[in-house]
Amino acid sequence: MWCCRLSHLQSRLQDLLRGRVTCWALQQPNFKSLFPLAIHWHHTASKSLNCVWQQHEDHFELQYANTVMRFDYVWLRDHCLSASCYNSKTHQRSLDTASVDLCIQPKTIRLDETTLFFTWPDGHVTRYDLDWLVKNSYEGQKQKVIQPRILWNAEIYQQAQVPSVDFQSFLETKEGLKNFLQNFLLYGIAFVENVPPTQEHTEKLAERISLIRETIYGRMWYFTSDFSRGDTAYTKLALDRHTDTTYFQEPCGYNNYDRAVINTVPYDVVHRWYTAHRTLTIELRKPENEFWVKLKPGRVLFIDNWRVLHGRESFTGYRQLCGCYLTRDDVLNTARLLGLQA
Repeated sequence: MWCCRLSHLQSRLQDLLRGRVTCWALQQPNFKSLFPLAIHWHHTASKSLNCVWQQHEDHFELQYANTVMRFDYVWLRDHCLSASCYNSKTHQRSLDTASVDLCIQPKTIRLDETTLFFTWPDGHVTRYDLDWLVKNSYEGQKQKVIQPRILWNAEIYQQAQVPSVDFQSFLETKEGLKNFLQNFLLYGIAFVENVPPTQEHTEKLAERISLIRETIYGRMWYFTSDFSRGDTAYTKLALDRHTDTTYFQEPCGYNNYDRAVINTVPYDVVHRWYTAHRTLTIELRKPENEFWVKLKPGRVLFIDNWRVLHGRESFTGYRQLCGCYLTRDDVLNTARLLGLQA
């Protein structure tokens, strides 16, 4: 009896290793007692594809294109691109995700060239292109190349000698705009030179990249140190490191000036907040983390409020400044249209 069982098992394993069997189960009632460890099935496609998969109880594992990927079965069923589940014209889902059984498992899986076919318990068949799975897997996304960002300080930025972009090149050529956005994504700041020193030309410059955001300051703001608004920016006083619009519904960062009364946390958390604030402030005020630049008429500075803080020292004399806020999504979309992985 033992010899018969072992011979049968060995034959089935040999068939499996040759790729003849995609899914199997032994029928002997005492198999689990003889072999307590679970044996998972797998299928190896042609050597040219170098594709191996393994079906687990709660997920599907795929090794392809030098990437090991794991997919939840609910995710796989939810991302079916068949005509009944997905509208290819609108690129929107037709399938009701809430209708998918959270414990769903495929009945069968097979590979035809570069396409995996999953047959679900209700008979529905989903096709997955292997390259699509790599592109849209969590593991594939981690390997995706994005536009590099540099965590820099004053020394790193000065040594890099980042070139500014000329106004005409910025406005008239894709290459000039792309070079600017590369610098902007890399460091969170970028300069444009030789801009006619008017509000109209600054506005034209900004519109080349993005929609201008309407705020409480209007579309374009233009100010001098006349204290026309109740804001330190409209004075000659120094401005400590900060980001703008922290009082908006969608704030982008840190601003010690516009900090509201802390009244939403209990007293025992308040002291922890001040401790964290002190640590952050010390780091921000280190000289090596400050990059000082003197603006002049014709030089426009773009600042990523999500990455870089800005400020100024106190001054004397007359100073005029204009500017605006851009929508972050549109800036990134412009970069993507130019081929940057923003």
